[in-house]
Amino acid sequence: MAVARFRMSRTALLPVALLLLCVLPTAAAGPWAALLLLVPVLAAAWVLRVGVDVTGGASPDDPGAGVTVRSLVRRRHVPWTEVAGIRVGPRGELWLVSTRGTELRLPVLRLRDLDRLAAASGGRIPAP
Repeated sequence: MAVARFRMSRTALLPVALLLLCVLPTAAAGPWAALLLLVPVLAAAWVLRVGVDVTGGASPDDPGAGVTVRSLVRRRHVPWTEVAGIRVGPRGELWLVSTRGTELRLPVLRLRDLDRLAAASGGRIPAP
């Protein structure tokens, strides 16, 4: 089963490291100020965790085949049998539309990534 992973570029960790350097002097000022260190830690966790996994599968009935959307604390899997299509938002963001009529934001994918998403889906999502 082939899995295509769409994640943020790891270069997004550079501003997080700069944020950490900016927060360090304030965090050293007192014991409660150390809680400010949670901001860059959560930002780094978001960069490393958030993304979309597209799983092919040998047959359309394969329960592991589909689209998995990962947020910072949750993961939602939509099998191919429940995927109705993709909607492009007004600012180029992509939304997965299910057969139940619900929509799920694909966090790191934009309009420019639609070709890569179509290729990873094995033809289940049509290329524009």
